[in-house]
Amino acid sequence: MEPALIGTRLASAAIGPLLKKLLASESPGAGLVRKDAEVRLSGLVSFRGEKRTLTEKDVRKLAATLVERSRRGDGEPPFPADETEAVTDALAANLLALGDLDMDDVQAVRLGHRDLARRLRAAAPAPDGLSTDSVLYLETMTEWACLHILEFFTRRSTFIARSLVEQTRAQAELLAGVDAVLTRLPAAESRDAAFERRYLAHLAKKHGRLTIYGVDLHHSPDEWPLDMAYLSLEATGGEGAPEAPGRQREQASVRADLALARHERVLLRGLAGSGKTTLVQWLTVSAAATEDRPEGMAYLRGRVPFVLPLRALTRHGERLPSPDRFLSAAGCPLTPPDGWTDRVLAAGRGLVLVDGIDEIPEAERGRARDWLRDLLGAYEGNRWLVTSRPTAVRDDWLAPEGFAELALAPMARTEVTTFVRRWHKAAGPDAAVYEQPLLDALRTAEHVAQLATNPLMCGLICALHRDRRGFLPRGRKALYEAALSMLLSRRDRERDMGAPTGLVLDEAPQIQLIQRLAYWLTLNGRTQLDRAHAASIVAEAVPAVPDASAYPPDRVFTHLLHRSGLLREPTADTVEFVHRTFQDHLAAKALVDHWDIGVLVRHAADDQWEDVIRMAVGHARPRECAEILRELLSAADAAEDRRVRLRLTLLAATALDHATEVSPEVRGEVLRRTGEVIPPRTAEEARQLAQVGPLVLELLGAPEELTDEEAVHSVTTASHVTTDAALLYLARFVRHPSLEVRSQLMWSWFRFDPRSYAEEIVARLDPSDLIFTVGGDEQAAELVRLGLTPLRLSIESPVSEDLKARLLSLCDPVRLQLKQVGGVAKLPPLPPSSRLSRLELFQFNPATTLDLAPLSALAHLERVEVYGPGSVIGVEFLPPRIHVDIRRSSIL
Repeated sequence: MEPALIGTRLASAAIGPLLKKLLASESPGAGLVRKDAEVRLSGLVSFRGEKRTLTEKDVRKLAATLVERSRRGDGEPPFPADETEAVTDALAANLLALGDLDMDDVQAVRLGHRDLARRLRAAAPAPDGLSTDSVLYLETMTEWACLHILEFFTRRSTFIARSLVEQTRAQAELLAGVDAVLTRLPAAESRDAAFERRYLAHLAKKHGRLTIYGVDLHHSPDEWPLDMAYLSLEATGGEGAPEAPGRQREQASVRADLALARHERVLLRGLAGSGKTTLVQWLTVSAAATEDRPEGMAYLRGRVPFVLPLRALTRHGERLPSPDRFLSAAGCPLTPPDGWTDRVLAAGRGLVLVDGIDEIPEAERGRARDWLRDLLGAYEGNRWLVTSRPTAVRDDWLAPEGFAELALAPMARTEVTTFVRRWHKAAGPDAAVYEQPLLDALRTAEHVAQLATNPLMCGLICALHRDRRGFLPRGRKALYEAALSMLLSRRDRERDMGAPTGLVLDEAPQIQLIQRLAYWLTLNGRTQLDRAHAASIVAEAVPAVPDASAYPPDRVFTHLLHRSGLLREPTADTVEFVHRTFQDHLAAKALVDHWDIGVLVRHAADDQWEDVIRMAVGHARPRECAEILRELLSAADAAEDRRVRLRLTLLAATALDHATEVSPEVRGEVLRRTGEVIPPRTAEEARQLAQVGPLVLELLGAPEELTDEEAVHSVTTASHVTTDAALLYLARFVRHPSLEVRSQLMWSWFRFDPRSYAEEIVARLDPSDLIFTVGGDEQAAELVRLGLTPLRLSIESPVSEDLKARLLSLCDPVRLQLKQVGGVAKLPPLPPSSRLSRLELFQFNPATTLDLAPLSALAHLERVEVYGPGSVIGVEFLPPRIHVDIRRSSIL
């Protein structure tokens, strides 16, 4: 029963005075200065306190009156008559509970009559044994009473005053709370979020381009879009500690830009130009991206990068910055809200990229580590990357701080190819024409390929190639000198490095000192030497180099080791060149400077000295160059071994291309002697020339310069030199009109990588009258992959039955050779619709019995030839149009 229904039975004018008796008489004012300043409901009822006007018995009588009057009238009574007394007692208990509630009248009015009724019923003893109608009546009657009681409260003269006071207090508390929250969150967050968006956009723009330092080019821009040119390299490092003394940790490999997904803290080592700074740029741009992050980089979502190049932070001897100075110290023009960096790092959202521990003075590196330790201790949960050259800090330098130590690996051949393609794409449409010639050069010119092992050198080679309109220097001198200039002087200068080792040396004195190391290594047939011995060689040479003699020799050696980019320490006590080719180049220069021609000639037959001799010709002046070449020819004449004579003659011919100037007489003699053996004129000469090695490829003639017979023998020579350079030379003959030349190319497939050869040679061969030979599953799979469908096909027994069936289904040849059928007693399935007209079978197993009867279903078959000692049956089932020729003694 609703209060409204009860209200129709209880007239408010009559019942109101009854309920008003429950409340004490009021006093004027808000009641704020009374002794009991907080006036609770217990002080407002008439049946509590010192001046009670009602007793509990009176309250029960009041409840009985209310119940009796609500039962009057027509219609069905609200509850069973026999429960009247129990209902009355329960209503009285509810009304009495008004004095037990811990609230005042303002709070009661704020609750509302229904919630107040629920509070009263909860505070009163629960009635037992009441029917559902009685319980419902009790609930609605209590609510109706509460409605009147609250009405009385609002009419009290003190209520309005108290309400205003309470409202003022609540508003003040609310405003104070809002102010506190705003101080911590909304306004600050709003400012932080707005600044963060600007900051990330600034980073994306600033670091979104890749710069190549030290390249003096006129036709090539020095910046490229990072997302187009970036190549992710591999990083390797120990996983965990060694299990026993002296035992090496297992080497694990991870994509460098995913290292921070696996490790929260990483110390990444890498040689000069290996891509450390570029990786920092890539991580920064990936974290700054608001959408479309590169593959695998989603782990940086929500991270805020702080790029801290140490060379810039301490350029003028400044203290390393605290977080509030990160941006200004790194040259960021934006001003963050107060405390923004601290809030980002405290929340664990930072990506802190500390680039170049090696690029600050050695004396300051300990202080840098203390600075890092303080930051790490203050801010948990962030990601940290610190980069360094390999020897700048000792092993486990940051291991106590939980850093995993990784090292960037040299670029693999496939990565070099990818880099070159991306570089040319980034350089714009005008550069596209230079891409394939450079890839060819990287495969044919070993001296170029040896340099292209890191992004810096690859970028240099790409830029030099484009600047020279698609031509790299035929000799190595110009290429190496450009690389040396960049590594030894221009790169640090253009990066505004200052003098991190405390001394300044130009390019020339550094070369003079480092070539002493190269000379000793080459002369002694080594690629490494003890660190102490290397330091003593440099110390011995320093007094003779004026620019270096002003510094202590040990500091000069340290500078060369850490800043030249040419040397590295593979272990703590050994030194080597970062590339063997730099050692050869500088050793050749030292040999020419010392004019040790006898040393050169004595080692001319040693293939480890080939590059040194050719580069020595490049360094030599005209008269010196002529003498070296004459001595090589004289040594060839004196050699008893024909192979040695060939090698020395060809070495002189290849060295000739490195000479900047040589007399016509000497040039003519070298060319005459070379012409006696190149091109090869017989198969035997072709194989002998191949024994000389890759240098012969530089002398073999082009297809248009050779007769058909010379072309066959030249292809034979090149096919026995199984290098990428040979592959490129062979590719020049794929459209040759001679079937014998193209057959030689086809037969040479097995000597090379199946996929590379298939793509470069087989897929481009002129198929006219050519039988495509498949000698194994890898070759068969390549034909299927490339979708090649030759009309003439030769399949040997190493090919599995499954691949053989797939290949035959794809090609449906008109001529088919099945070699070494051997133990296979049945032919591969061929559909009746097959266009096969000629089938040649070669059996090597005398125990094999070959049934030809299934061939009768082939509609186009005209000739079957069987070679070998095995038995043949089923010939009688073949139609007369199929000619069968069995030659048991003839096997190819």
